[in-house]
Amino acid sequence: MAHRIDGRKLGRPTDHRLALFRNLVTDLLRYEKIITTEAKAKEVRGLAEKMITLGKRGDLHARRQALRFVYDKKMVEKTFDELAERYANRPGGYTRIVKLGPRHGDRARMAQLEMVVEES
Repeated sequence: MAHRIDGRKLGRPTDHRLALFRNLVTDLLRYEKIITTEAKAKEVRGLAEKMITLGKRGDLHARRQALRFVYDKKMVEKTFDELAERYANRPGGYTRIVKLGPRHGDRARMAQLEMVVEES
């Protein structure tokens, strides 16, 4: 029985999996839209939303927590300056997963993870 087991292993060792998640979150913050497998998108969504929530907090401790996870310092600056301002009045749900067709090579279920456009 797999009670109280959270998250997907994605067939990778822990350090590789965490590095993958950090890369995907960094790229999502950079490009605001990434295409990946559905399972990876579902795993990364919560981590990306946590980074934006840290940006909304805006204090030094939150910035250091974000820098500990995101690889690119410029993306942390973007999160705290642009994205935190964009989503200031939104109580969560900063990302959206759009399901795409299967990948041609291995029929893996693909999805597009994107930042929600906030209308003012």
